This record gives sequence, structure tokens and C-alpha cells, in this order.
Amino acid sequence: MSSIPRRSLLKAAAVAGAAAQFSWALGAKQAQAAPSAGAADGDPVTLDWLEDGGLGAAPGSTVGVPWPKGTYPADQTFALTDATGAAVPVQSWPLAYWPDGSLKWTAHAVSSGKGKLSLSAGTATAPAQKVTVDKRGGAVTVATGVITARFGNSGATLVKSVTRGTTEIARNGRLVLLRQPEIEDGDQGTIKYERFESAIDKVTVEQEGPVRAVLRVDGKHRKGSRSWLPFSIRFYFYAGADSFRMVHTVTFDGKQEPGKASGDFIRGLGVRFDVPMRDESYDRHIRIGGEGTGLLREAVKGITGLRRDPGAAVQEAQYAGRKLPDPATWDQRVTTRLQYIPEWGDYTLSQLSADGFTLRKRTTKGHGWIGAGGGRRASGFGYVGGASGGLSFGLRDFWEKHPAQLDIRDAHTDTAEVTLWLWSPEAQPMDLRFYHDGMGQDSYAEQLEGLNITYEDYEPGFGTPYGIARTSELLFWANASTPTPEQLAEQVEAVRVLPQLAAPPRQLIKAKVFGPGLYSEPDRSTPAKAKIEDHLDFLFTYYKDQVEQRRWYGFWDYGDIMHTYDTVRHQWRYDIGGYAWDNSELSPDLWLWFAYLRSGRADIFRFAEAMTRHTGEVDVYHLGEWAGLGTRHGVQHYADSAKQQRIANTTYRRYYYFLTADERVGDLMHANVDSDETFLGLDPIRKIRTEPYTPDRHALSIGFGTDWSGLVSAWLTEWERKGPKWEKARARVLSTMETIAAQPNGFVQGSGLYDLDTGRFAVADSPVVSVSHLSAVFGLNELCAELIDLVDMPEFNQAYYDYCRYFNASKTEQAARYGSNFGTLLLFQGHSRLDAYAAVKTGDAALATRAWTKFYASDGYLESAPWKTEKLTGPAALVEGAEASWISTNDTALYGLAAIENLALLGDRMPS
Repeated sequence: MSSIPRRSLLKAAAVAGAAAQFSWALGAKQAQAAPSAGAADGDPVTLDWLEDGGLGAAPGSTVGVPWPKGTYPADQTFALTDATGAAVPVQSWPLAYWPDGSLKWTAHAVSSGKGKLSLSAGTATAPAQKVTVDKRGGAVTVATGVITARFGNSGATLVKSVTRGTTEIARNGRLVLLRQPEIEDGDQGTIKYERFESAIDKVTVEQEGPVRAVLRVDGKHRKGSRSWLPFSIRFYFYAGADSFRMVHTVTFDGKQEPGKASGDFIRGLGVRFDVPMRDESYDRHIRIGGEGTGLLREAVKGITGLRRDPGAAVQEAQYAGRKLPDPATWDQRVTTRLQYIPEWGDYTLSQLSADGFTLRKRTTKGHGWIGAGGGRRASGFGYVGGASGGLSFGLRDFWEKHPAQLDIRDAHTDTAEVTLWLWSPEAQPMDLRFYHDGMGQDSYAEQLEGLNITYEDYEPGFGTPYGIARTSELLFWANASTPTPEQLAEQVEAVRVLPQLAAPPRQLIKAKVFGPGLYSEPDRSTPAKAKIEDHLDFLFTYYKDQVEQRRWYGFWDYGDIMHTYDTVRHQWRYDIGGYAWDNSELSPDLWLWFAYLRSGRADIFRFAEAMTRHTGEVDVYHLGEWAGLGTRHGVQHYADSAKQQRIANTTYRRYYYFLTADERVGDLMHANVDSDETFLGLDPIRKIRTEPYTPDRHALSIGFGTDWSGLVSAWLTEWERKGPKWEKARARVLSTMETIAAQPNGFVQGSGLYDLDTGRFAVADSPVVSVSHLSAVFGLNELCAELIDLVDMPEFNQAYYDYCRYFNASKTEQAARYGSNFGTLLLFQGHSRLDAYAAVKTGDAALATRAWTKFYASDGYLESAPWKTEKLTGPAALVEGAEASWISTNDTALYGLAAIENLALLGDRMPS
């Protein structure tokens, strides 16, 4: 990547001088420990697993590792070793670059390894069994050295076959969709279904080994002349693995109109494979996951529990999943009557809620189902096959993203059929219609009145799900024989929690990524610091527990949290306008990722992972006129009429992408590069704008806070990733920074007229004071900290420092600087992190004092808050649990970020 074209030779000296002049702000201990550019920056990095146990039965893992500026050139290679010093095969590639062209983030894929691994510069060891990709013969064939998968380039079949050696384990892998054209609110009549299958449009090989291969398949679901519900599927293969991972994304483009019973209602959505059955029916095995690592372990033709006993060794072998001895060796009272023992060919496990699953089986179609058990939360795992081989399969977040289902059909015939239902056909159809009739809110004035009572920004036609998406993850194993109970347990665990390698917090801090200096490792060295750490732990634990207590689960809901609590009903305001689902309001995503970056805690990572998957897919439009915009908080994730950049903000996706190299999240970030175009079609403040305004390509009104922070995040990420549009993105970063700085009042100007063709804001003729308490609470401070570190533009730095300096200042100070004060503002505690940042960057001791004053003694969470929960039981609440009625998600996100950043920046200048 080219270097920044402004003052490039002066920056290093300026930064060094500033660090020396204001070392008090960092504290002597931190200043001495701060790494300098040089060999030490390239010291080996110890990678460890988020959870115990290593890779287990999973096919592989990929981790992102950051590097300090200038440590390694773009073509640097890497080697990996285990705790004994033995080489571990690794495949590495760049994820992002610093402006000087050096590596900023690298990705590293492994297909083996337990315990801690050491990553350093060097030459990678090749795996003994490389993964290879062959694109000849009108198909794509991927071989791991253990299994081979063959993919079609067109038609309905995504995976033509999966073989192990010469044995075909599975074939005809395709997608299935059941559409219900009508939904009735009264008694159900005859329900008609339409069956759609996958139709491939494009197959792309994204990686070809030697450790990791990635294949992407795009298309739509088709029946006859109609194609809809676009899908984007990625298949991941690792060297030497007997399994592969599937990441499945669908984007809803159907039509469901409020008040109408006809439309595109999804009744079932799934992934289906055929599994050849070669063994005798008593050597065909069914395994279905239940609670924990629990399993139903049966044979298609069971020979246990019979009136006549074939022999203990025979019964034990069948239960263990081994091939049975020759029937001639059994008790002949069993052998001569085998034809009278039923063959159970069909099994179904359905998880229609987070609290219960049922399991049933039958001999064959047309005969009655028999209950086979049930429980609370199934693992989403199954196996069908026999002594000569079989297919294990699993759907991640199975119960969390209910309604889900696993089907095995025709296991008594030559070919069994396996379906993993992402949306169970036994559930109610997927009803995405808007939840009310508008209640007469036809004009902007009426809609604003509605906002004033329910906090919902309603507008007819805006509460549409058209363009939202959802991503699911599946795992498949091609087994040479029925796995042992121990192997099955490992496979179940991989489905429940996919193993993830991770770089330690120390490396994340040392590399100075994601806002250098804004987070540090937890420190309990003083009572004041320990108390803040306790508060941070309390808040995270509370939300984790609330997800469980309030059942914030479901296909479209899992990963989000609620916005505001109703203290009278002892319930979150799930049914009240803009108080319901949070949809990234005030950056809880950012709080969670910063909490992980500093701690390395697995539970925080998994919570943030689920939120990233949700908010990046469900709360954002990926098709249609609002593609690239997200939806403000509401009763349904897409309900509110405020479609804005602040929710689609790439900032919230970057952490997960760079920590895991997840390609789907990479797609989401790249898609936002041109989202400035959406301002042509939708004015974010159309309902409250007082001046005449018509969106124009050369004069688009864009705010410097919530709007620009979303746009510049996408541009910065495309630039550092060196994506297809990185040069345009870099130009947009620089031109908008320059023209914001050139405004008469800088950031305080509030907004500017943006030219889509030049990527510049027009410089206003006169100063304006327009400050919102929301401007800096959607990642602006964190982004500006990155930009100031990356780009040598003193004018921009000063404009931002001024904004930081004066937001929390007195009205008199504001008026003295800008000619008028900022009016009535809120969220001072959250903005204390701006004071802290500016204090360090400018050396202003008064700002440092004010940062802690605003943190401790303004709005938000005070030390006098209870900092505990109260027990909640019936009849006050639906389920027993706990509440902290004083908590709101806005305050939680802002307290969390302010606490983390203030501790990192001014931890040694806390008041006694």
C-alpha cells in the first residue's frame, strides 16, 4: 500500500516528541513498557485456544494476529511450533496493511494442534496431507488427503459427492426451501406448500491450500420460472481433516404485507444430503445428540431388548456401533426371526423453542410415529451410517436459533436422506409482517407524535424485512465407520462450540490496533481500579444472564439484547416501539469487543461473536434501495423507519473479522464501501429537517458524527485490507478528513454537503454550532484515534481535539470558543473518554481531571448505584430470575467504553 502523501517524514518525530512531553498521561510504568519499532515487535506470539481442549474433532481453525507498524514486510512468511518445539503446518496470508505497506494483520490456518502454539517469522512447514483443489472437468474437486468433495458448477446440487478413499459417504448435497403462500390467523384449513431447491449461479474458489481451501457457491432457490431467496454458501476444508465446515447465508427478498394473509412465508429452510447405506440393517446406526454430549444410540434394526437374547457380546457391539459377528454365531432363536424385527428408517428431532426438543421415529412413511424421548436443549448433532462408513452432521447454535430440526429418512433403504432444518417445517411459518397497522400515522407530524409516546419512528412501508439476512454454520464428518462414543462426543462438542485459536491481549495491545492506547489489560492494583473492574464484570454477567432469563433466542433474534427496562412490569420493554431490541444503539458491540480485546475471555468473545453475526446480518439491509443501511432499535429488528449508517457501521464488524478472518463478515464490510450512495435515496433527518433540501449527487447532507463514522469505517477497512476499491476508499478517508478539518467549526459544524464524485465536503461559508450527544457514541472516538495514528493531518487532529475538549465543557467555555453554547446535551459519562483521549494527546492536565470528574459524577452509572441484582419470582415475573431495574443498555455501553478507555489512558491519574 502506498504511504500517506502528507508530512510523512515529520510524523515519527512528532509522535516521539509528544510521547516524551506527555508521558505523565500514560504513566511511567506504561511508558517504559511501550514497545518500540524494531526486532522486539516481531517476537514470537503465543496463540492459545479460547476454550480448553484444542482443535478436537473440528476440521481446523483460523486466527488473526496483529503486528505493530513496520514489523514485517508485506511478503513476510510465518512458521508455527507447538509447546515441544515441533513444527505445526500453517497457512498464512495478509488481512490488512499499515499505510507504510507493512503487515498490520495476518491470518493463520491450522488443521492440527493442541495446547499453546508459537507463531514467528519463518518458513511454514507443509502438512503431510495437503488440501488440494482441482477445477477441471466441469466441476470443482477438493481433497483433504482423507476425504474428497466434488462440487457442481450449475444446477441444484451444490455437493455432488463426498468420498473417503473409495467409499462414497454422502452425495447430492443441496438446499431445500418450503414456501407457504398463505397464512391464516384463524382455524387452519388446507395448507399448501411449494418446494424450492438450490440453483447455482456461480462457484468461486477463494483459497486452494495447502492447509485451508475455501469454496464459495452463490445462487437462489428455484422452482419452475421463479428464483428467490438468494444464498451465499462457503465450504471450508482443512488438510488431513475428515470433515468440512459450511457457512450458509440467506437474504430475504420475499413479499409479506401487513394485514394480508398471502405472501412469501417460509415454512422450512434447510440443507439436505443423501447418504448411501451399504450395511445390513442391524449394522446401520443412528446417533442423535441430546442434552450436553448425550446421544440417542440405536440401530435401524435393533437386536437389544428382545424376548430372545442374541448374546451379550452381540448386543454390546451393536450399542458400541461395531460390525456385528456373523449371525450364524448368534442364538438361532434370534437369527431365524430377524425378519420380524422392525426397521426404523425415519427419525426427527425438533427444537421449536429454547426450552424443549422432542425426538420421534417411525418405520417408514405412512406409518405412525413413536416417541423416542426429549429434553431441553439438543446439540444439533446427528449421524447416520454403518460399519462401512457414515455421515455425521451438526448445526451450530441449534437451540439458540430455534426453530430448528434434524431429519433422517429412509435409513432402512439403500439411500438415507439427511436434512438439517435451519427453520423447522413443524414450526409456525416465518411471519415477518410488520406488527401494527400504522395507527393513523400518515404524516411526519403524526409520526413524530408517535415517537413521543412509544419512541418508535414509524413510517408506512419502512418496516420491511426485504433485504435482511441470516448466517448459519454447519459441520459434516465423513466417517470410515460408525464413530466411537468418545469420537462422537468430540464431534458434538465441535458443533456446540467451534474451537477458536486466539492471539493474547498483550499482542493486541502491543500492535496498537483498534484505537491505539484505548484499552489495556485488566488491572486491580488499586481499590479504585478494582472497583471499576468489578463493575465491568457485573455488567457483562448481568447481560449474559438476561439472555438466558428473558430467552433472547430465536432464528432472527439470537445475538441481540434489549434496549430499556420497564420497572413496573419487571420486564424489558420488548413490545414498546424504540425501547425493544437494541440494534447496536450506542455501541454495545464496541463495548463487548473492547472488553474481549483487553481480557481474552472466551465468554465475552462468544457473546460478541453472536452479536456480530446478528447485527451485521439482521439489522442491516443487503438488497434493495436501503442496501448498506441499518435499522434503528425497535420491536422488530427492521421495524423502525430510521434507516441509517450508524447501525450498518463497519466498526462493529471489524473486530470479529480481523480476529478470525471470517470471509462472510469480510463481505459485509466490503459491501459498505459505496454506501454513501444511499444518501441519494434517503435523507436520515428528513422528518425533522427545517431548511429546504433535496438530495443531490454533488450536495448530499451528511453528518460528521453518526453518518461519517459509519462511512469512514468502511473506507478505512477497505483501504487497510487493500480490497478491490481500496484506492477509492483511501481517497475518501483523506478527502473527508481534510474537508471536515477545513470547516469553520470543524466537527462542531455538525454536517456538510458531500460530493459523491469527489468524495469531499463543501467548506461552509460561515460557522455553525450543531452538536448532538449521539455524534461520538457510535464509534467516532475509536475511529478518530485510529485515523490520527495513521494519517499525518494536524488540522484534522486539532478539529477532533477541539470537539473532545468542548463537549463536556461548560456552556460559558463553549460560547467563548464558538460564539454560542452547544445547547442541552446528554451522555457526559460516555463522553468522558473523549476528555481522556484529548488529555493524553494534548497533555492537558485539566482535561485529565475532567475525564474522571465526568466519569464519576455526571449522568450514567454512579458509584452510588446498587451494583447488584434483586431476586425476581412469580407472580411478579414470567420466570424466576433477577433484575437490576436501574440498568439500561445505553448507559451500559457508554459506561463500559468509558471505563475501559479511561483506565487505559488515565489509569495512573485516577482521583484518590
